[in-house]
Order: sequence, then structure tokens, then C-alpha cells
Amino acid sequence: MKQLEQTIASIKTPDSSVYEAALARLAEQARPAGSLGILEDASARLAGIAGSLDVHLTNKTLITCAGDHGVVEEGVSLFPQEVTPQMVDNFVNDGASINVLARHAGASIKAADIGVNFDFDPALPIFHKKVRKGTANFTKGPAMSREDAVASINAGIGIVDDLFEEKRVDLLGTGDMGIGNTTPSAAIIAAFSGMDPKELTGRGTGIDDAMLENKIRVIREGLELNKPDPNDPIGVLSKVGGLEIGGLAGLVIGAAAHGIPVVCDGFISTAGALIACELAPQAKAYLFAGHRSIEVGHRFMHERLNLVPLLDLGFRLGEGTGAALAFELLDASTRILAEIKTFEEVAIKNANR
Repeated sequence: MKQLEQTIASIKTPDSSVYEAALARLAEQARPAGSLGILEDASARLAGIAGSLDVHLTNKTLITCAGDHGVVEEGVSLFPQEVTPQMVDNFVNDGASINVLARHAGASIKAADIGVNFDFDPALPIFHKKVRKGTANFTKGPAMSREDAVASINAGIGIVDDLFEEKRVDLLGTGDMGIGNTTPSAAIIAAFSGMDPKELTGRGTGIDDAMLENKIRVIREGLELNKPDPNDPIGVLSKVGGLEIGGLAGLVIGAAAHGIPVVCDGFISTAGALIACELAPQAKAYLFAGHRSIEVGHRFMHERLNLVPLLDLGFRLGEGTGAALAFELLDASTRILAEIKTFEEVAIKNANR
């Protein structure tokens, strides 16, 4: 717990004076005020984080956290748990969707084993941060111990620390892999919001109506049995969460502590970001929502975090795919701020005034 507390305490507030200077420059650019929409605020936020009006996101990295879930035995997914380690191997072998989209965005990608129910070869080029082999079935008790929940968050923090030992990262993206992980993610937002799981639960891997009704029942049972306290984020994570979700929370907290922006991907990554920001509200200043997935609970996560997603493409894959595409928009936003001339610079009368 000490590592987590120290990391949270080290998060600094972005430079508000640079943020305000960025907004002022954007308002003076030779175009209608507000005409570039949410990219304007994104560029100003990035400036405040970097402390500069000319931000360069040179080194971009995506981390895909993987973990398994005991609740899969309740029939909440179309795919068996064995797919999780198979997909981790696919990431390593450069054959997954995230590999293609990360490469297109000029970003590196690395998987992290936070809680996969499988023994990977120690030589496999991933982050070996396993806390335990998957969570327990939360319809029969807590998904994990409180100690394991803290350890999973610290694993994510440790990954960011490891990245910075190699070289500075300018932009971090979070992604996930874990069969059944939309179930704990829906349970997490239900726990924090108090909303009925029926309003928050989607089809995940593409389950049919009967499986969806079962999934809703499973989440309700887990919440009723474990009674997670919304004022205790670690308790929520331990009772109905996932190990990779804890790792994702740690990535957000670790990125904020290192003073770098972090882009969360879809439903599961945002569940991790939600845990992070409930624990460390100051981390939200560094957080960007890459996209909004078709999972119905994703919107409520964004609303609770007060985040506007950069994209809405009907995605429901995870892995970090939406974050990778959002990287390109954030790159563009830095050029908007730094390179579009002001009315004064091009000697055009400012019609915005």
C-alpha cells in the first residue's frame, strides 16, 4: 500500500498558466473560434501537461494488460479462458489488431501479464507482473483479496516505472485482454453509480439475448453478495473487479506521477481509469478518453469521469485499438496549437472579436 500512496502523493497539477496561454493562442488563430472542436481543448491540456505550447509526442507506447476471470464459469462469454494466453502470444508475434493499429500510429506495444491463468515462458518479451492466476468467481465471494487488488495496481505503476528506466515516454495508451472482462467492468460502474446492471451491461463478445440476461443476473448476484462500497475504490476492485483492471488503474496513476498524458481505450480500460481516478482524483488531469465503445456502460463511465471521447467508431474490441487511433488525433492537436498562425501573425483582421 505504501508504494501506491507514495505514487499518488507524487502527482503534480499540470501548469495552468501554460494551459491558459494555449487557450489564448487558440482563440487568436486565423479561423472561427472553436472551429476545431474538442481537439482545441485536448491541445491546451497537452500543453499544460508538457509545460510548453509546442508539444511533441515522439515516444508513444501502448500497454495491453491481460488477466483471467473466475466469473467466466457462469457462462458470461462466448469464448473459453484459454483464449487469453493465446491472444497474448498473438500480441508478441505481431499478429493482432492492436499491433497493426499501433504500428500505424507510430507507437510501440507490449503486453503485460497481471493475472493470466497460464504459466508463460519467463523469456517471453512481455511484462511479467502476475499477481495470481486469475480472479475468483465473484458470485461466490470476492474476486480477490484486498492485498491482491493493491498488488495489481502497483503492478501497473511498476510497468510505467520500468518504461521510464529504458527511455522517456511522451504518451501512454492502455489496453486490455481477458476473456469475460466486460462482466467485472460493468459491475464496477454499477458499484460506483448505484445503477441497475441491466442499464450498464452489454453483449461483450457478442452474446445472445439469453446469455445477456444471464450476465446481468450474474452481476446482480455479485453485487448483492459482496456489497462493494463506492467510497472504497480498492474494495470495489477486490470484490467485483479484475487483476488486469487493477493493472490498468496503475498505468493511469503511474503515468500521472511521471507527468505524461495517458489515453484509456474502451470499456475495460476505462473501468481501470475509473478506479484510478476514484483513488487519485488528481490523475484525471492527465487522462484522455480514446473512444466510446458500443458497450452501454461506457457512456456512464465517461460521464462519471467528465471525459469527452475523441472517437466514436462502434468499436468493441479492446486491446488498446481505440487508444492507438486516438494517438493520431492527439498528435494532430499538438500541431494545431503550435503551427496554425494567429490573426496577428498573418495580418488578418480578427472577425472573432
